[in-house]
Amino acid sequence: MKLRQLEMLLERVSGFGNPSAEREQYQTPAPLAARLVHMAMMAGDITGRSVLDLGSGTGILAIGAALLGARVTAVEVDIEAVSIAETNASSLGCDIQFIRTDVASKEAMELIPECDTVIMNPPFGAQAEHADRPFLDMALNKAGTIYGIFNAGSRSFIAGYIRDRGEIVGEVQAGLAIPRTFWFHSRDRHEIPVEIYVIKRFKKVK
Repeated sequence: MKLRQLEMLLERVSGFGNPSAEREQYQTPAPLAARLVHMAMMAGDITGRSVLDLGSGTGILAIGAALLGARVTAVEVDIEAVSIAETNASSLGCDIQFIRTDVASKEAMELIPECDTVIMNPPFGAQAEHADRPFLDMALNKAGTIYGIFNAGSRSFIAGYIRDRGEIVGEVQAGLAIPRTFWFHSRDRHEIPVEIYVIKRFKKVK
């Protein structure tokens, strides 16, 4: 499937009904989601692979991977987001396993399966410092290859945090368009610079 075709399909994915600022629930824009999943497919990390979407929200990354032939498990704590994601997946003919759990919880390690590839757009930590760390930890426990969207300029922090477990082997600059969503937003639309990092685990975390 071509990138533009994937993007057009993902434009049909509904966003959050009542987004939470505390959880940094911003819908990943279709162009950005399509770009991440398509680049992962081109690298051989999607089609025919087991793929895990951590913090899947309303399912846009998970659905993108499923449309490209992955066996997908999506993990999300918000019950309303899971419900919307299930509807989104059904409307696009995608068979996705949904697990409702908090990535940072003790039970999550047992509930979440190992896989070939993790895709994720974790919280940037604007509301809670280091909110992305549980996602990085879980990703490195569950997969050998990780594609994640992070705030631009995070490379040195992430590289340092994972240095004993993996390394960043690829980086793509992009933009994340955020419409006016919460009371503290002063503009109708704001685009923040982000980077897609490709992370390879070089030893299994115990």
